[in-house]
Amino acid sequence: MTWRSTLSDWARRLKADALALWLAARDPRVPVPAKALALVVAAYAFSPIDLIPDFIPVLGLVDDLLIVPLGIWLAIRLIPPALFADLRARAARMAQRPVSRGGALAVAIVWLGICLAAAWFALPFIGQGA
Repeated sequence: MTWRSTLSDWARRLKADALALWLAARDPRVPVPAKALALVVAAYAFSPIDLIPDFIPVLGLVDDLLIVPLGIWLAIRLIPPALFADLRARAARMAQRPVSRGGALAVAIVWLGICLAAAWFALPFIGQGA
């Protein structure tokens, strides 16, 4: 097995686990702290916007290579193993379905709203300089 196929398998498992965490965030059987972390990690993993933009050399990949996998690992540790196995199976079945364009649009609208709200709150401070 080559390093490229190993890396590809690892990325595929991360994506599947992120989808399982998305399901965990909506499952009533999951403890509340695990739900909260699962929601944040899954939303970040599937978001097209990164904490550190990818065009920044080296640091741009830190979130993809460290933050997301560590968040997934921690969230999985907070969910009972039998329950997460069920969520993984549901995620595997869902991954075979077509992608939701409506879901992508909803995420884009939420991020746009966050950016607009941040700009609205920051405007009064921008012109106040020293």
